[in-house]
Amino acid sequence: MSAPTAATGPPEDPSLGRAGDLLLVPAGRRESAAGRSTRAGYLDLLGGRAVVSTGRAQDLMLSRVVPRIYERWWRPALGRLLKGPLGPSMADEHRLARELLRLERGGGATVLDIACGTGNFSRGFGRVVGPGGLVIGIDVSETMLARAASDTRRSGLRNVAYVRGDAEALPFIDGVFDGVCCFAALHLFADPMSALDRMHAVLRPGGRLAILTSARRAPELLRAPESAFGALSGMRVFGQEELRDALHARGFDALEWQLAGAAQIVAARRA
Repeated sequence: MSAPTAATGPPEDPSLGRAGDLLLVPAGRRESAAGRSTRAGYLDLLGGRAVVSTGRAQDLMLSRVVPRIYERWWRPALGRLLKGPLGPSMADEHRLARELLRLERGGGATVLDIACGTGNFSRGFGRVVGPGGLVIGIDVSETMLARAASDTRRSGLRNVAYVRGDAEALPFIDGVFDGVCCFAALHLFADPMSALDRMHAVLRPGGRLAILTSARRAPELLRAPESAFGALSGMRVFGQEELRDALHARGFDALEWQLAGAAQIVAARRA
């Protein structure tokens, strides 16, 4: 296989071109990625490669139905189930993500939104970082990304781009992002620790990471049902110390951590 080289996006959309400059893909696949982007509005690095689902939850994310109801019904409902009745609302999640990443209005930051879905967080970040900044949303679902690209075009944002790629093997040059966000997705990854490795790699020194994911809260005697639900849905349930220990082991510091229902919100800085 050819050595990875930086790819350049199509000229029709300047945000795709800027995103392409940060990508690492085999040289022979640059043209196919650019060609697909002109039709669907995102750079496709997977093409016809089959996506291996981790369970029923991800099956639904890959469907055609969920993207239509994702932002208004699906994500808020699942978020409330995970975070509990007293946990942060969707508006609070957006605010927390911006604050944990230390994004400044018009600051020109470069942000990666992992498992971006229909782009609700990506567009919010784009409005904050300003035209000098760049937000890239990455997801594996074609239907989610098509909706994200369409909604972003309608919003008029020209600093948000989308990539169809593998979140566990992030296809970006190391050290290019000021912030990486992964809200409500890490627990669905087949290999979340490999994903954390790449999140650390693509952040610049001093860059910030923000994660919202599952947290094991049940007493030991009640953990069997919790584990059974995780196995059925494909959702991993992280121990309360597990994620923090994993981040420390990868060279993150300045950790911020809070619990909300069966969720944990964690922020860290690449040292």
